[in-house]
Amino acid sequence: MDNCLFCKIIKKEIPSEIIFEDEDVLVFLDIAPTTNGDTLIIPKHHYKDMFDVPRELLNHIEELYKELYKKYKEKLHCDGLTLTTNMDYAQEIKHFHVHFIPRYENDEVKYLSNREILKDLKEIKNIIDN
Repeated sequence: MDNCLFCKIIKKEIPSEIIFEDEDVLVFLDIAPTTNGDTLIIPKHHYKDMFDVPRELLNHIEELYKELYKKYKEKLHCDGLTLTTNMDYAQEIKHFHVHFIPRYENDEVKYLSNREILKDLKEIKNIIDN
């Protein structure tokens, strides 16, 4: 994709702080980090979301973040990890990516929700089940 930000990073048209690279994936530091070491893992081929990515590549990415987590625990002394991927409305860049966010006991990262619009858990389960 010509105007995809991540494709431009893969082609080295936009500089990035690369942590790891092989023929299939690029791993680099997020320019708008949530915590120290906030990292993005992206396939080098443009896939819109995780449903487009071949299973073998998803397995490769999973092995990568397991290894990265060991390294970040040792080097950055993180206390935990948050992994996320977004699709459709929540996906700002339409190139599949995994957010690899090291967590620290004092990072004060809070996940907010709009409590006023949340339904009761039983109601949600009923909607899902029917």
